[in-house]
Amino acid sequence: MQNQLQDRQQLNDLLNGWMHRDLGEWDQLRELFHPDGTIEITWFEGLGSDFVDGSMRMGASDLRTKHLIATPEITFNAAGNKALLQTNAIIVAENVTLNIGCECYNRFYDMAEKREGVWKLFHRQTVYDMATFTFPLGPVEIDQNIVVKYPREYAALAYLLEQSGFPLGRVFATRGSELEAKMKAEGQRWLVQA
Repeated sequence: MQNQLQDRQQLNDLLNGWMHRDLGEWDQLRELFHPDGTIEITWFEGLGSDFVDGSMRMGASDLRTKHLIATPEITFNAAGNKALLQTNAIIVAENVTLNIGCECYNRFYDMAEKREGVWKLFHRQTVYDMATFTFPLGPVEIDQNIVVKYPREYAALAYLLEQSGFPLGRVFATRGSELEAKMKAEGQRWLVQA
């Protein structure tokens, strides 16, 4: 029981480490992933290390982001060396040149592995629940032709990313979607594999 409590604390600390992204602490962000760890989110799919490089480019752009992370729901495998984590989060973003922002409510869906006694991310995905535009300095016109290309659950975030030079390559999981069901089924299969 004590070991599982320590594991839960390590995993909670791991997910709270996402603040390194918002703070531009790139070496610490890189440490959240195993070397073969991957991530699939709106603007990036690939290795965690490449994601950090992309985040550095984003950090140097006019796009600012902030992630508010809740406490994860954790499911361990029988051996105690793998875990599925679902975590409510809020992505707050703004483009300081365009004076457009958004708030996006999502759930991170993570596969984490304990290797050599250390928990790190093996695969990070997300499910998008809802998003709204924000206007830091007052209303700004939004191009509806661009917004309607995306699922409503993350259209505001997608619009902001696209307008900031970080386009999306495909459709992502939204609340109750087939993609969410597939993601969770694949996660359960991964959890029980030896």
